Amino acid sequence: MLDEGGLRGSFLVRDLLTGEEIGIDPDVEFITASLVKIPLAVATLERIRRGELDGATRLTVGPGARFSPGPTGVSRFRHPAEIAIDDLLLLTMTVSDNTSGDALFDLTPPAMVAAFLDEYGLRGISVRHTLRHLTDSPVEHLGGHLAHVLAIEGATAGRGHPVPQLDVTRASSGTARAFVDLLAALWRPSKIDPWVSERVRELMGDNVLRQRLAPDFASDLTTWSSKTGTMLNLRHEVGVVEHADGQVFAVAALTESRVAAVRQPGAEALMAQVARALRDEIRSR
Repeated sequence: MLDEGGLRGSFLVRDLLTGEEIGIDPDVEFITASLVKIPLAVATLERIRRGELDGATRLTVGPGARFSPGPTGVSRFRHPAEIAIDDLLLLTMTVSDNTSGDALFDLTPPAMVAAFLDEYGLRGISVRHTLRHLTDSPVEHLGGHLAHVLAIEGATAGRGHPVPQLDVTRASSGTARAFVDLLAALWRPSKIDPWVSERVRELMGDNVLRQRLAPDFASDLTTWSSKTGTMLNLRHEVGVVEHADGQVFAVAALTESRVAAVRQPGAEALMAQVARALRDEIRSR
């Protein structure tokens, strides 16, 4: 199905109560784009818990077009604004605002975020740069069809790329398995402090970008909490579906398209269809 739809995908679904899992190429490494905002939120909240930061502290951010361009939130502001750290977290996670995320990275740099993941024993997710680095590439500046052609055709079999932002050895990257491990640490007892985990779960539950996996996982009898990641031909989403009957599944879907088009609603629907089929299979057991 993925091949026919022009997608290459890495998927993993894990039952968080039993540990049973099912996946497709779950250890293939992908550029993570905005998925990196989950470990950023974890690290920021941990520093607030330790008293190193105050969530009420206001920072002057923006205008976004000058600092961290993006399609949403402060990234679209035309004038500077004062926003509290707690509210920057909200914007970063719920509307995936890059300018807010970079304001948090200014407080907790990528290397420090990576150190927190290591402290928690979470492997397989690299945090190498800020969000503004993602948009500051020659491919992104081209825009449209040509940018997608270069992103697709420049990739090597070893996941490298002449554009650093698309090279898994130079950009922030991760695997479906690594992100499911992170979700498991946030939804089950782990080395992450319960207060931090609860707040991250709340932020992921408030995510308003729901065009990918949400249509196949959200209902009156389920709660879907997630984070998306998008960059050129890369479309990702990771999240947790909690059923009214008590079953809980972590889901990670990382994909890249071979189709040079900006808007691909069919790819979004296919991602959800595959992830749902895997969830249905493991749930039926």
